[in-house]
Amino acid sequence: MKTTKPIATLAACLLAAACVAETPQHEPRASTIEAPAPQRAGQPVDPLKTAGHIAAARVAAITGNQEGVRQNMEAMTEDVRRAMKLPDAGRPIDPESARAAIRTMPGVRSVAWLDRSNLLVRITGAELRTYGFIDQVCQRLEPLGDTLAVVVHLRNANPRTRDEADSLGRNCQLAPGDVALLQRERKVDSLDPALRARFRADTERGRASGSLPQATGNRAALDAIPEM
Repeated sequence: MKTTKPIATLAACLLAAACVAETPQHEPRASTIEAPAPQRAGQPVDPLKTAGHIAAARVAAITGNQEGVRQNMEAMTEDVRRAMKLPDAGRPIDPESARAAIRTMPGVRSVAWLDRSNLLVRITGAELRTYGFIDQVCQRLEPLGDTLAVVVHLRNANPRTRDEADSLGRNCQLAPGDVALLQRERKVDSLDPALRARFRADTERGRASGSLPQATGNRAALDAIPEM
C-alpha cells in the first residue's frame, strides 16, 4: 500500500509532462497555414495535365460514364480559355455585389465601377497602394464570378504629393501591364504618370541650366491640372 501513492504520483507527473511537451508542437503547424493564392491566368497549357484529361475522358467513354467525359472535356476547355486570357462570359461579376464585398475591407474609402471591367477603389493611405492589396480585393471578388474580367485601380484618397495621387492598376489574374483578351487598357489618371515624370525631368534640367522661371512655369502648369 505504501508504494501505490508514489507510483500514482509519478504517473500523473509523466502524463502532465507529456501534455505540456505536445502543446508547442502544434503551434508551428498552425503558423505554416498560408492563405490561398489569388487566381492567375495566361499560363501555357500543361501538356501532361491535358493528356491526363484525354486519358480520363477515354476511360469514361469506354465505361459509359458520360458525366466523366463531360467533366474532362470542360476541364480542357477551361485550361485553354485561361491560357488565352479569355474571361468567362458565363460567370460575370455583379457590380453591386462586388461593391458591397469590397466596401467592408479595412482601408477602403469608396468603390466605384468606371465601366464593365474597370473598378476604382479609393484607399485611405499610400501604404495600401500595392499589388498585394489589389490581390486582396480580387480575392474578395473570386466567389462572385470570373475575376479575369476585372481590372482593379487603387487611388489614395488622402494624397500628400502629386505622385501619391497616381493610381495603381492591374488585371486581377494577370501581370502588371497585361490585359485580358478583348479588354482595353484604360487610363484613369488625368495625366499619365510617365508624362508627369518627363515634365519633372525637364524641370530639373531647367533648374540645372539656370532657366528657372520657365521650369517653374512648367511645374505650376503641371500642378494646376486637376485629378479625376
